[in-house]
Amino acid sequence: MEAADGRAAIALAMEKRPDVVLMDIAMPAMNGFEAMSRIVKDAPGTRVVMVSMYEDEEMVWRALRLGAAGYVSKSSGVNELEAALRAAEKGEPYVSPALRTTAADEEARSRQADPDPQRRLTPRQREIIQLIAEGMTSREIAETLKIHIKTVESHRMHLMKRLGIHDVAGLVRYAIRHKLVLSE
Repeated sequence: MEAADGRAAIALAMEKRPDVVLMDIAMPAMNGFEAMSRIVKDAPGTRVVMVSMYEDEEMVWRALRLGAAGYVSKSSGVNELEAALRAAEKGEPYVSPALRTTAADEEARSRQADPDPQRRLTPRQREIIQLIAEGMTSREIAETLKIHIKTVESHRMHLMKRLGIHDVAGLVRYAIRHKLVLSE
């Protein structure tokens, strides 16, 4: 089965309750990180293996920190993908061999560095900032999330205050800089 975006992936995972989900990071409407963290939270028996063209330590570590069972580069071969899926099925973590050192290095650095700025945002705030950055209006966001337009505007105001940003363009730049909006 295949889902077109993060929301569809969550719905499909909740309906089918698979053992393992293979998920891309860059998806429209809701990125793979957010979708994966919701699946891990709401369907604890389902393990998610992230697959992405992103091979930098920030992405690998972020996926693992949010609960991914594994992380595989799109440049990996079929054998590596199979190994990741088998490991996830057994409940074992898996990271592409070429990325393992990178992830370990990032883990060590993260212990010394400031907390991830993403942790300051609620899942709903991350979802809203992503939709804003994708160019949706408050009305479109309200319709997509099935919430009132005033609620969207309130979230936007709280986002700006929490992040010290004073306009929508600043929110878009923040979303791009912190990879809340991804493109492949």
